[in-house]
Amino acid sequence: MSDEALLRDLFNHQTWSDAEHLRAIGAHSAARDDQTIRKRLHHLHFVQHVFLWTVGDRKSQFKMGKPEDYASFDDLHAYAREYHDQVAPFFARLSNARLIEPVSIVWFKDPPLTITVAEALTQCAMHSHYHRGQNATRLRELGGEPPPTDLIYWQWKGRPAGAW
Repeated sequence: MSDEALLRDLFNHQTWSDAEHLRAIGAHSAARDDQTIRKRLHHLHFVQHVFLWTVGDRKSQFKMGKPEDYASFDDLHAYAREYHDQVAPFFARLSNARLIEPVSIVWFKDPPLTITVAEALTQCAMHSHYHRGQNATRLRELGGEPPPTDLIYWQWKGRPAGAW
């Protein structure tokens, strides 16, 4: 499997697992209203947006945000969906040549960090996976049942698309 194919798989999995994760949280009122989950959801999806901006054309200024900007769970859900609606066309245009191009990670200043587009996209996928796991643990603590969202489970299920 090429790097490009692997990254496409990771991002298709990310779309599916984010949708599954948000559906489970949304179905459990205590989780929907839990500030720990809400702050982490904001962070997870904020970072997705910033990495997409990082590997994108950077023609516009990145729009910073904070958890308080999203008054409800539904607002956070829409923010997550916005990212996934933007990342799909990005991947439609992605080439192997683009994957090896350098990008600067602007929030690392001393020392500065430059990595490849492939490395940035990998970090984005891994970062999301990490925080979904934290939220799954919190959902279980609140009495909910987190859905299985492991990569291998998604593969076993036939690589389904995200169902928003």
